[in-house]
Order: sequence, then C-alpha cells, then structure tokens
Amino acid sequence: MPGTGGTPDTAAPAAAGGEARPSSGEAAGDERRFRIYTAVVLTFGILSAALVSVLWLPFHGHASLWWIGPVLALSFLLAEQLGINVDVRSGISWTISFTEIPLVIGFFVAPFEVVLAAHLVAGISTLVVRRVSGRVLYNAGAFLLEITSAFAVAGLVQHATGTTEMTWPAALAGTLTAPLASTLLALAAVRVLRRRMRIGTALRLTGRILVVGFVNASVGLSGYLVIAGTSNAWPLVVAVFLGLSALYWAYSDLLREQRDMEALSDVSLMVARSGQQAAARPASRVDDLSGGVNASDWATIAERIKDQLSAARVVLRLRLEPTAAMTTVVAGEPLPGDGRLGEDALVRLPGSHVRHFRITEANADVTAALLDRNAQEALVVPLRSANQLLGVVEAHDRLSRWRGFGKYDVQLLGTMASHLATALDNRRLLATLRHDAYHDPLTGLLNRPGFRQVAREPLWDQDAAVLRVDLDVFSTVSDALGYTWADRMVIAAGRRIRDALGPDVPLARLEGASFAALLVGYPSSEIHAVAERLRGQLSAPYPVDRLTVEANAMVGYATPLAEDSESTDIDALLQRADVAVRATRGGEEVRAYVPSMGQIFLRRFQMVTQFRQALEEGQLSVHYQPKISLPSKQVLGVEALVRWVHPEFGKLDPDEFVPAVEAAGLIGVLTGFVLDESLKRVRKWMDEGLRISVAVNLSVRNLADVDFPAKVVDSLRRFGVPPGLLTFELTESGVMADPQKALPILQELHELGIVLAVDDFGTGYSSLAYLRRLPVDEVKIDKSFVLGMGTDLGDLAVVRSIVELGHSLGLTVVAEGVEEDIARDQLEAMGCDVAQGYLISRPLAEDRLEAWLQARTARSAGRQRETILTLLT
Repeated sequence: MPGTGGTPDTAAPAAAGGEARPSSGEAAGDERRFRIYTAVVLTFGILSAALVSVLWLPFHGHASLWWIGPVLALSFLLAEQLGINVDVRSGISWTISFTEIPLVIGFFVAPFEVVLAAHLVAGISTLVVRRVSGRVLYNAGAFLLEITSAFAVAGLVQHATGTTEMTWPAALAGTLTAPLASTLLALAAVRVLRRRMRIGTALRLTGRILVVGFVNASVGLSGYLVIAGTSNAWPLVVAVFLGLSALYWAYSDLLREQRDMEALSDVSLMVARSGQQAAARPASRVDDLSGGVNASDWATIAERIKDQLSAARVVLRLRLEPTAAMTTVVAGEPLPGDGRLGEDALVRLPGSHVRHFRITEANADVTAALLDRNAQEALVVPLRSANQLLGVVEAHDRLSRWRGFGKYDVQLLGTMASHLATALDNRRLLATLRHDAYHDPLTGLLNRPGFRQVAREPLWDQDAAVLRVDLDVFSTVSDALGYTWADRMVIAAGRRIRDALGPDVPLARLEGASFAALLVGYPSSEIHAVAERLRGQLSAPYPVDRLTVEANAMVGYATPLAEDSESTDIDALLQRADVAVRATRGGEEVRAYVPSMGQIFLRRFQMVTQFRQALEEGQLSVHYQPKISLPSKQVLGVEALVRWVHPEFGKLDPDEFVPAVEAAGLIGVLTGFVLDESLKRVRKWMDEGLRISVAVNLSVRNLADVDFPAKVVDSLRRFGVPPGLLTFELTESGVMADPQKALPILQELHELGIVLAVDDFGTGYSSLAYLRRLPVDEVKIDKSFVLGMGTDLGDLAVVRSIVELGHSLGLTVVAEGVEEDIARDQLEAMGCDVAQGYLISRPLAEDRLEAWLQARTARSAGRQRETILTLLT
C-alpha cells in the first residue's frame, strides 16, 4: 500500500492509506456504518486537499514536472510492490514497505498536487492489481488524507523555522505523518466494523509503523541529500538501500516464525477449549450425550486460519458423525450460489499433504472446482485419521500479498491441518466413549448414568414423573431358551416403550428387563393413564423364534413432591419408582409411589446395615425341622433354618431378610453362621451317641465362591463332624443360574462326602435336562405338590413321577410340606424315602428341639452301637 511502512490488515480497511480487505460475513449494519464512514473519510479528504492546495500550498508548476510526476508515481508503485508482508497477529498484517522513500524525496522535487496525484495513481493501481475493488472509495479518501496531512505538517514545521525552502526536518516530520494518519484511520475503521483489537496491540502496531517509517524516511532523505550534494555518491546510497532491504527480509522471517508458532498455539488452544466445553456441556436432550463435535465450535478456528493466511475465504468440510455427510463451515467471503459444495476434485484427494492449485495451471476438473468457488487459487489439505477421511480444509485467494500463497503458507496450513485432524479424531473418539458411557450396548437406550444426566434438569418441574417398568419373564426365558433369546425380548420391549412414549422421552434400560422413563409436562391425572397404556402394550405376547412368550409388565412411578426437596433427586425418584413396582406384586400392576411405601426400603436398609451387629448380639438363631424316614419313622436328620428377632421389627420372615442379605453380598457370612451353629449341634449329638445329620441351604452366591469348599472343610475339621452328616440343599434355579460355575463347586463338595440335595424339585424348567449331570444324592419334592396331593390328581401324578424318577437315578427322595396323615400314607405307598413337615414338627429352637426329641421319640440301639431315635405315633 503506498504511503505506509506498516498496515493493519483486518477485515476492515488497511491502515496507512493502504487497501481495504474484504470483510468476513459482515452484517448489513456493519456495512452500512462503514459506507457512512467511507463517505466521511472521502469527503474530508477531498475538502482538506482542496483547502491545502488553494490556501496553504498553491500550485507552482514548471516544465520538469512532466517527467518528475510519472517517475514519482512509478517509484510509489515499485516501492509498494517490493514490500514485505508479515501477519503478526490474528487479523493483523504488517506490511514493511518503502513508500516513505519516494514520499520524502517528493517534498524536495515536486509540489503538493503532483505528489498527491502520483500517490493516488500508484495506490489505486495497486488495488486493481490485488483485486481489492470493494474499498476503492475509502482508500482514495485515505490516500488524500495521508498526503494532505503530510504536506500540512511539513508546511507547519517549515513555517515555524521561518524558511521558504523545504528543509529536511520539515520533510521528515511530514513523511512520518502519512503512516500515522493511515494507521489512525484504519483503527477507526476497526471500531466502526466492531472488530476487537486490544489497546496494547494497537499501540505496539503504531510504534512499529513509526519506527519503520522513520528508518525508511531517514534512508531516503539521506540518499537524496548525498546524491544532491555529491553526484557520484549514488552507488553508496544503493548499497545502503540494499542492506536495509536485507535487514527487513531477515526481520520478516523472524516475525513469520513467531506468527506461525502463535497461530499453531492458538488453533491448538481453540480446539482444546472447544473440546473441554463440549465435554462439560450439560446434556439436556435424549440425543445430547455423545459430546460430539459442534460445527459452531469450528467457526472461530476457520476464522483464525483465514486471518493467518490472509485468505479471502477458508472452508472447513468436517464429517462430524461417522455415517453423516460432511458439514461445511465457511469463514470469509460467502460461497457463491447456495453455498453447497459437492464431492468434486478438490475433495477427492489422496494422502494428507497440502496442494496448491492455481486456476491458470490446473486441469479441467480442478479449474471447474475453482470456478464453482469463484476462486483464482486454493490451498487444499485433507484431514485423515488412520482409516477414514475426516474432512477437508480449503483456503481461497491470498489477499495480503499480490503474489498469492507461498511456501510458508503451505507449511503453516499443513501443520495446522495435522493438528486439526488429530484433534478431530480425538474428539470423535471422546464422543464415542462418552456415548458408550451413557448408553446401554444392547438396546441403544440410555443406561442409568445417562438417565441421571438427561433427567437432572426437568425434575425441577412439578409435572415430571419417573416411570419404572419391569418384565417378569426375563429370567424364565433366560433359563429356558438362553440369554440370546432373552436379549431379543429385551430389545423388543425397549422398542415397544419407545413407540409408546415417543422419541423425545428419555428412556433407559436399568438392568435385566427393567426400564425407566421420564415424563415431563404431563398432569398427574394423566400419568397413571400413560402407565396403564404402556403396561398394556408391553404385556402383549412376544414372538421369540417360533415361540410366543406370554409376558406381564409391572409399572411403578413417582413424582416430585412439593414438600420434599429430596424428591427432585433422580436417584431418589428411581428408588421410589422401584418401591412402587415392588408394590405391584400385591395385585395391582400399575402403582404410584406414596410416602408410606418408603418404609419398605428403610426397613430393608436397616436390616442390611444392622446384620453384622445382629450376629454379634445374638439376634439371629438357628431353628431345626426334623426329617423322618418312611416307613420306619426313624429321625434321620434336621433342616437348619435361620431366624431373626429384630429389636424394632420383631420376628422377621427369612423370605424378607435373606434376599436382602444376599443382595448386599453378605450371604457368605450368613451361611457361615448357620453352618457353624449346625455343626456345633451335630457335634453335641455325636457326643451323646446320636447320628443325626443336618441340612443347610446354599445360595447362588455360595456356588460362585471358589473358596467355599475349603471353608466347609475347615468348619468340619473344627467341630470334628464327618462329611456324611452334612447335607447342602440347593434350588435347581440356583444351579441353573450359572451351571458352568456351580457344577465344579458341587463336584468338589460331593467328592468330600457331603450329601447334596436339590430343593424345590419340580418347579424349574431345566431340572430334567441337568439332573443326570448334577452330583446330587437327594431330591426334595416341592411342598406345593405335596400339599395338593389330596385334592389334585395332577399334583399326585407329579409327586409319583418325581419319586419314580429319583429312584430310577439312584437318589433319595424327600417330601417336604407333609401336614396330614393321608399325605404321609400316600408318600409311603409310593415308596418315598423321607418326609418333612408340620405333621412331624414345626421348625424348633435348639432347646425346644431337645425337648421334642425327649418327648416324641423312642431310643434304641443300632447295629453300630449308635442310638436310633424313632418317632412315637
């Protein structure tokens, strides 16, 4: 730009009377304000030039001006073309030019009007060459003000010294005024366009411009004076000029390196910050948990790259989702037409290095792509991960220098693209990990953490409700058909819930066949109806392979309570909805939570947390129910049953506290307690000459403990009880839960000589298939069949079949639930081996059991000198 040593190259006009750059997506209001500003600058420039020419420095022509004028114009033009451009900050370009040299000489060789005309001709010609035609009027006004202010200041200094001839102090002062005026105009333009520039940056830029202008003016002034005084001194002046140019070039390289490092640092920080913001951004929608890349996050990055390259336009084409089409982000001049870019030659590029295309040198496909973008040249670099194209970066038309993009621009864009590709790939990976962390892999629905995240904000709405849905056939399908079919059923159930509630309702799979949904904006009167409709759709039969599985769904829901601040916590509402689901087992299949239900969880929580203390304080005890042989009526053993008398709740049913203890992971402690108490009782009987065995119930978790057999061996040794007097009873559902783990444990226990019995036989679905594989010695007929034998021929047939099956496999058959004489007689007639039930005795505490044995049994000597107890009739 003529007439300046340094120019801020913002999206606004350049400083120092130089060219104006096209703006980047300027709003209509900004353009309107800038047009007004241009009119003011041009009007003031014309008026000030006219006033200085007429009143201050009237024209005095002479014949030599015919060649001096063109030479000055050519000198201004040449000085600008030899300028060195350096982008030193985001949006700021500093041009080190030599236009001060012809300007300072012009003070001595030509009048104001000629210098002004030469400056205008050179400046406008430069704008045309650089294709910056949109700001000609502003720049023309800036040119007028530069030269006018320069000659005005020179005239004032000359007037102050009292001389009529131009002196070097006056020429030097006038020359420095030109770049200062241009800089002030550009800074004002930045404000008009509402672009940001720190005061410190503006002051440093102004200082650099004045320093460079002073050096250039001093060189030009010294050269002119030396040549004017010594005609043969021009080689020395040329040498000084060349040396100064070399220093400028070296200085520009240092500034360029600084610029490139800052640009890379800025881009890396922008990507990092946008990634942190995306990760920290609270999720408020069902589909807003991936933390994926947002196109708006890249707009500032594209703007930064455009500023660093001084490009008319930068286009980022990003594939923000693995299967989605590319999203286009544009900084700078809008793309022509509708702004859409197809998959043309600039996109289908192999590798990941930068290509520099010029419209005059490109093949037909590239030329067509550049014409579609209304660009004369372009730098293009693909963004690639290890296995796919992530995007493309395009930079169109270099504006800061007339010669276009250079090797430094290629290097800078290549390094930036490498950073962007890595950052984009990392953020996509982060988005995938975040999605997986918040979603269920089987159904694609939210998981529990994802549901918490999405449901956090809406719970402040009093019209919100949390629904919990349970299907009660999941375990049945798993046991009968395997987990693959159960998973298919869960997927189908999830789809039904989604179809029933709509795509915008947060929906999660919690575990197994349990789901949770968040309803927002439903009046409380409608929530129950929604839950009923949902339960009806979920209870419809499910086609599984060639089968049709009948299912039943239970729905419980909870709403925030105005008087309870904790009710807006998602975990509290989920817990309350779970309590409501459990309450449906009483008959109703859709239940709303009421505060009284909370006592269930509180009671269960107290039982779990107070369990160890209860053991230490003797609140737990073991009761024993006798078992007799049929038909001899000899007492063979007892079944150990745990009892808990709670100081607050009183007598607790084992069906209530044993599942709670098992869920809390304390079943091993409970089993150990019952085992030790039972073996202690057996040891006392042995000391009395009695051989009475004891049966202890095992849990599924016991069969998953690889150290359990060793613990049993230790207990047997401590009490000196032979393994044959210990029986472990296990439900077939417990064994079938994980046969691969349970079978080795059972085999090890069987090899120790411990008796194994299958409890509740006949109620499972896999017993017949696995019974031959199980190392068991007994089967216990479930009491539900024994109780129904007298009135239901079907139950009688089942019992008979189990007795025959057990005997055919060489197993002892035990019938529990014997409460009537007729049942005992029927079992005896079938050949059942052992009976247990209220007809014989209820479970008794240890002291009461001893009293029962004394009162209800007769003692006799056995074959091996042991005492035999026979039940008295």
